[in-house]
Amino acid sequence: MRAADPDVAAHPSIDAEWLARHGEDVIDPARRIVDAHHHLWDRSRSPRYMPDDLLGDVGSGHNVISTVFVESRASWRQGGPEHLRTVGETEFANGMAALAASGDYGPIRFCAGIVANIDLRLPEALLAEALQAHRTAGGGRLKGVRQVAACHDSPDVRVSGPIPPPGLLASPEFRRGFRMLSEAGLGFDAWVYHPQIPEVASLADHFPESRIVLNHCGGPIGIGPYANQRARAMKEWDASIRDIARRENVFVKLGGLGMRLGGFELYRRARPPGSDELAALWSPYFNTCIEAFGASRCMFESNFPVEKSSCSYGVLWNAFKRVASGATDVEKECLFSLTASSFYRLDCI
Repeated sequence: MRAADPDVAAHPSIDAEWLARHGEDVIDPARRIVDAHHHLWDRSRSPRYMPDDLLGDVGSGHNVISTVFVESRASWRQGGPEHLRTVGETEFANGMAALAASGDYGPIRFCAGIVANIDLRLPEALLAEALQAHRTAGGGRLKGVRQVAACHDSPDVRVSGPIPPPGLLASPEFRRGFRMLSEAGLGFDAWVYHPQIPEVASLADHFPESRIVLNHCGGPIGIGPYANQRARAMKEWDASIRDIARRENVFVKLGGLGMRLGGFELYRRARPPGSDELAALWSPYFNTCIEAFGASRCMFESNFPVEKSSCSYGVLWNAFKRVASGATDVEKECLFSLTASSFYRLDCI
């Protein structure tokens, strides 16, 4: 059994030797993939994950044609106005995208879409300035914003980084800023835990013309008060997913279940799981989402490098392909590339 990262409030560590204990041939290698959610960073508090690391994972053989970079508090500016410090991350991601666009790294266009970190509660004038600064820094690749809202009463349930206040998505300051985001034509990535899914539904009702995508299947919890309570958590999550799916402006990312939050603790095993086991573990979540939203509003995501504590990139996408094995060709195109390309308005398809 591998030890978890000492900072259990964040994410388990990545063990390359452990991951190497299991390998698989790639399933359906020609299938075009838009990885709808990953991170890049080079910072002291986390293992380095930069384009060469991503390319090493993509080199497993899956046909990843482009990716979407999602904010992770990386490369913020260390000086200047407080409300513009997160622009540094968008500058960083756009620089990485420029490397890909050069063709020097092959046909993949990583960071083709950028989801930035902007506090939508900023005063109107400052928010307008921040939105414009991120647009400029993104060089046409800025597609949306993620402001983490995931919070829970239990101290055992949390993500890395600052804990947001309860009720963030319903606050007047946030909704004023969300309206500005929508008017700017940008989408919103909603990262919440499953008891908060109704809060996203309320936001979607209030802004029916805005595009919202639930991150990580809506954050089903399997730790803290939900440890050894998977049936209870699944019942709550299922009801909320089916309810929010009735809002046609809401989409969902299929992934994120390898995080500590899910409670599967795959990283503690002597050997990493195979794609058949992952598909069996996670298909109840993925299939529920696909049934509720339809393939045209579902997109697979790697959430790398966070998921890398539980499985390799090649095995992860094999698991996704196993889950989707019974889908039609049109549905597979949606799940693996078209939905993400449409939601983020990419020009790679």
